[in-house]
Amino acid sequence: MTDKIRIVIVDDHPMVAEGIQSILESYDDVEVTGTLTNGRAMVDQLEALDPDVILMDLNMPELGGLGATEIVLERRPGTRVVILTMHDNPEYIASALSHGAMGYILKDVPTDEIKLAIDTVMAGERYLCTGAQGSLEPKESGAREALTGREQTILLQLAQGQSNKQVAHTLDISVRTVETHRKNIKRKLGISSTAGLTRYALEHGVLQGTGSSF
Repeated sequence: MTDKIRIVIVDDHPMVAEGIQSILESYDDVEVTGTLTNGRAMVDQLEALDPDVILMDLNMPELGGLGATEIVLERRPGTRVVILTMHDNPEYIASALSHGAMGYILKDVPTDEIKLAIDTVMAGERYLCTGAQGSLEPKESGAREALTGREQTILLQLAQGQSNKQVAHTLDISVRTVETHRKNIKRKLGISSTAGLTRYALEHGVLQGTGSSF
């Protein structure tokens, strides 16, 4: 008999977590070892729960899914993280994948697709549900990708002269996460220098606002 796949569900809506747990526990090869309400709890209990796969929501109190994914993979690179969310925005999907998530599925998928996603990432392959794949289809030529709320916030702080380390401290995220966002901002805006980012922020009124977060 093979070992069961150890699953942890991280979602700040208890009814959602309980529903997913009920679905997964109907499979003989799956064991749900924990349901948690935020990314901070996941990070704190990572060693004790010892998950093979984490089903992670994105927007949660204390520590969101992206930040938690990054920390989890820094500590235990072999863990598979599957984002389970209602957000089909391509910015969220691309950001989740860039943070190391191996899967991205929407909460309205058929119940058996959650198990399919788990089996796929356990086999070492990436899994995107149909809705996520559609959101990532190439955009029309010439269309510029929009900055996410978090990227706007980071652009504002960089334009104010803050270093990556200062931004990381202010937003309570790692320096590596800031660097990833900074790289994405430059790519989306077609800007290669910090001075260029500052000039863009001034020309587009970014320095007059405060931005928003994920």
